[in-house]
Amino acid sequence: MRGAVPGRSRRWRHSLRHSLRVRLIVVFVLLALAMAAVFLGGMQRAFSTGWRDAARPLVTDYMDRIVTELGTPPDVARAQALVARLPISIRIEGPSVRWDSHPDRGRHGFGPRNSDWFSRVTADGHRVSFGIGTLPWQREPQGIGWITLALLLLLIALAYAYVRRLLRPLDDIRAGAERFGRGAFDTPIPLRRRDELGDLAQRINTMAHDIQGMLDAKRGLLLALSHELRSPLTRARLNAELLPATPEGAAERAALLRDLAEMRDLISDLLESERLASPHAALQREPVDLAALVREVALEHPEGGRAALDLEAGLPAFPVDRSRLRLLVRNLLDNALRHGADAAQPPRVLLRRGGQGVELEVRDFGPGVAPAQLAHLTEPFYRTDGARQRSTGGVGLGMYLCRLVAEAHGGTLAVRNAEPGLAVSVALPVA
Repeated sequence: MRGAVPGRSRRWRHSLRHSLRVRLIVVFVLLALAMAAVFLGGMQRAFSTGWRDAARPLVTDYMDRIVTELGTPPDVARAQALVARLPISIRIEGPSVRWDSHPDRGRHGFGPRNSDWFSRVTADGHRVSFGIGTLPWQREPQGIGWITLALLLLLIALAYAYVRRLLRPLDDIRAGAERFGRGAFDTPIPLRRRDELGDLAQRINTMAHDIQGMLDAKRGLLLALSHELRSPLTRARLNAELLPATPEGAAERAALLRDLAEMRDLISDLLESERLASPHAALQREPVDLAALVREVALEHPEGGRAALDLEAGLPAFPVDRSRLRLLVRNLLDNALRHGADAAQPPRVLLRRGGQGVELEVRDFGPGVAPAQLAHLTEPFYRTDGARQRSTGGVGLGMYLCRLVAEAHGGTLAVRNAEPGLAVSVALPVA
């Protein structure tokens, strides 16, 4: 009847879901960049085939008009006015005038020296070269950069919001799976969309409904069988007690009564475990003096006098279910007495204040259990290898019932190897 809190705390990792969001955002950004690159490449290819031939006469005529407007020899004042009015740069090189609107740029930004597109030679031998001047975004590069960064961040935020809305049904499915794993089938997964995710949520709801039906049917069958077995078992025990107490049949009679008592306890434990495992288990709470309850259970046990009781004085009465707490203390004490029978020290029962409630610890000084088995000790019908003998065994429901009683009161049950022995701690909060 060894038991421990099973490792059933379901840890739902969100790494896959978060990585899916990141990947979708990256896909959207890359898709947008690819579309922009394809568009710009296509437009460049479309315009590069004929725009030069179409624009050449216009640019040539425009350059000739500018050179004519500058005069002969070129007038620097007129050139300065043109540079201030138009986004162009002008360089004049000749025998009488040498002027550059952008001297810091050197030759960069001007067309080829011998190109008739960007260079003209006046009648008096001056060469006038044209180039691109200072553009608006070159005057305020930091502002344009911040605006570009802000637009990029805005696009990423919009993409994240869209992906978050797109994956919201996954959050509903995750929360629903957690509820169903805890046995709470009363709240189905909401159906927000009529797509593949909505169909998946509907199928999970159907599965949860079927599982709830199977569990209810199993619980009802077990309760019905346990209840129906009580009557013939009681009659069999009564008939066995009425047998003549002869010396020849004393051993057989005692063995029969012991087996019938074990069957009775097993049926009672099955009934109680099914009641407590239900999410709608009702507790009959009343103020109980826990120290007095522990002493009472120890006195009723045939070997309870061997246990050392360390009960804190002055504890207030706690609102608990008396019969369920008696069951918990009896099982823990019986477990400690059975497995610590050959130990040098007697089992110890400790009751003290702890946190926002009270803590009960029952420890034996026996051999303990293997560390790998601690995570399974309060699972139903689980027994350690050393507890499978008939003299120390049981069916593995005692510690399972203790965990159910603690959880029904909003508390916890923890098991640890005390070296030597095993210590079982129950923390009960104030209701």
